[in-house]
Amino acid sequence: MPPAFQDVYDALAARPAELAAAGAALLVVAWTLSWRLTRTVVTIAHEGGHAVVAVLVGRGLTGIRLHTDTSGVTHSTGAGRGPGVVLMFLAGYVFPPLLGLGGAALVAAGHTAVLLWLGVGLLVATLVYIRNLFGAFAVLVTGGVLGGVAVLAPANWQAGFAAALCWFLLFGGLRAVRELARSRRRRRTSTSDADQLAAITGVPGGMWTGLFALIGTAALLGAGWIVFV
Repeated sequence: MPPAFQDVYDALAARPAELAAAGAALLVVAWTLSWRLTRTVVTIAHEGGHAVVAVLVGRGLTGIRLHTDTSGVTHSTGAGRGPGVVLMFLAGYVFPPLLGLGGAALVAAGHTAVLLWLGVGLLVATLVYIRNLFGAFAVLVTGGVLGGVAVLAPANWQAGFAAALCWFLLFGGLRAVRELARSRRRRRTSTSDADQLAAITGVPGGMWTGLFALIGTAALLGAGWIVFV
């Protein structure tokens, strides 16, 4: 085996728990049935990204809606063009993998409880802006699971769950981008974030989709480096 591949093998073999967490997350994302049941978690992160950036750039956040088909929408007020709007639309698809990357760094540093309670806090803040029943249900269930693990689970279970959640956001974020690209190729959508960015900037939507994928891949590789190297 070449030395580079041997180093990778040794790094993976030295961390079986972390490898198992990543494998479990990948399985959930890759299997269509489990992905359909859990994809709303990625949607919550996606819409949360829009909401956070909308607030940071000075827009008025008026509400978030999550739908049973795992789609969502974030409503804000303000100018329809400009750098702030570009950042807001850009944030949606890149937020889940960036959250996964940040979470992986916290877990690797031994701050699992911080990650879990930070997640609960973000979900509580999101709940304030939810404007439909299913959205409230989805956020409450997700927050309840995180809070339950933080309070009831032993430390090693907390670490395993948190690690799997981070990998789920990383892999799930990339799958969501792939689904976006497929929908755009089949012309099933003309109102996606990529299309909105294309309308605002004149840069083709396919290039924005590629940027989403590039950022998501970089986050995945970064998490792998943090955890396994």
